[in-house]
Amino acid sequence: MKALVQLGFGTPGRLELCDVATPAPGPGEVLVRVHAAGLNAADRLMLRGEPFAIRAGAGGLRRPRPGFVTGRAFAGRVESVGSGVDDLRAGDEVFAEGTGAIAEFARVRARLAAPKPATMTFIEAAALPLGGTTALQEVRDALRVRAGQRVLITGASGGIGTFAVQIAAARGARVTAVCAGRNAELMTSLGAEAVVDYETTTAPGEGYDAILDLAGNYPLPVLRNALAPGGVLGLSVGTGGRWLGPARRILAAKLTTRRARSLVARPGRGDLIALAAMVEEKQVRPVIDRVYPFAEAGAAMDHIDRGRVAGKIVVEVAGDGSS
Repeated sequence: MKALVQLGFGTPGRLELCDVATPAPGPGEVLVRVHAAGLNAADRLMLRGEPFAIRAGAGGLRRPRPGFVTGRAFAGRVESVGSGVDDLRAGDEVFAEGTGAIAEFARVRARLAAPKPATMTFIEAAALPLGGTTALQEVRDALRVRAGQRVLITGASGGIGTFAVQIAAARGARVTAVCAGRNAELMTSLGAEAVVDYETTTAPGEGYDAILDLAGNYPLPVLRNALAPGGVLGLSVGTGGRWLGPARRILAAKLTTRRARSLVARPGRGDLIALAAMVEEKQVRPVIDRVYPFAEAGAAMDHIDRGRVAGKIVVEVAGDGSS
């Protein structure tokens, strides 16, 4: 099969469409014929190999293991199932979070795959895993956003942020989105009550019951001052160099802010189903910045590596994305 293989750590030039062996599903796994793969910030981190700790996921500290296929979010049709799988069968349309997504076939644990609603295209479904599940868990679990709260979201126009804005608004929060000014109209269409342009402001205001920092636009003291008494600060990004990455900013926040929170998103079928239900109920919609054909998968990774993405980048691997 054809797959986008990462030959080393560094720039998108280390990626190449190669012929690799088609995986076979093991016990508790399914093999999916991929129709579309969604790119995420995690794919860029793995490509760059920074912070260094992330390299373990590619199977090597100096270089990825041979045949390492990039990508972690996809949608397609089940090709075959391994032993012990009785809730999925060949032909089922699914979307999932698992490794090796940008390929003609991807193997994934059945518990990490969910049925794709008939009303969603494969392209839309591929945009949900990882970015959507992270946003859901941040808003629902880490920050426990509820109706009437004032919520600030930085990095609001990104792959996680576009979901977080919608999920917080769906929970009845009054959302202020921080993004570049060119994305202000998009933010209001997603449910933001107010928009702050980080390129022209030094502070996002104050009195927020919850802040979700997805971009590190503002120094920690600024974010602390923006919190209302008893407010909660959630962080998932930050600078920290090649060794610590976001951990340095998160640790600093926890040492100086009693109500700082961080979350490691956990993949699972339940949250994929929850997101799909929100899409069907028109509470959430995947924001697609651009769709690339499979032959240009390397260019898609270059796009997300350069940044300035509004929503999600998706690679269409097979089909026309219409079903």
